[in-house]
Amino acid sequence: MTKPSRLLDTRPGFDKPRTFFVTSSTAGGRALFQTERMCNLFIDVLRGYTVDRKFTIHDFVVMPNHVHLLISVPGEMMIERAMQLIKGAFSFRARKELGFRGEIWQRGFSDVGVRDTESFQMHRQYIEQNPLRAGLARLPEEYPYCSAHLKLKKRTAAEKTAENV
Repeated sequence: MTKPSRLLDTRPGFDKPRTFFVTSSTAGGRALFQTERMCNLFIDVLRGYTVDRKFTIHDFVVMPNHVHLLISVPGEMMIERAMQLIKGAFSFRARKELGFRGEIWQRGFSDVGVRDTESFQMHRQYIEQNPLRAGLARLPEEYPYCSAHLKLKKRTAAEKTAENV
């Protein structure tokens, strides 16, 4: 039995941006995201698509063997397409720029639709707490491969700029 395409969903609201909490794991659960170069390359892929306004990344964390994203896709895009872009671009660049050989991603991903502010905040908190639960940091902002860390860096840079004006 084939799974019906979500693209054919004509229910009200499917022409509007939608937000998802997404988890994607590495092939075989291997800890591929242990180096600064791999993690920063993944973050750069996210940044590129965000700058190009393909979709919005609200929050993310890059863990050693998986990633979590809080992502909004426009009405004309399916979450499958967004993940295909992210995983494909990262795989291509990891091979080309870092000389990585082998499988990077486990097939597929899991996604949960975020329907309201409470769900959004719950998933945001889950992303922030993930490195803490894994013992990789004491505070979300201390873990260098997450949105909480990047937001702190931006705030600090803005404050320094404001002091110099």
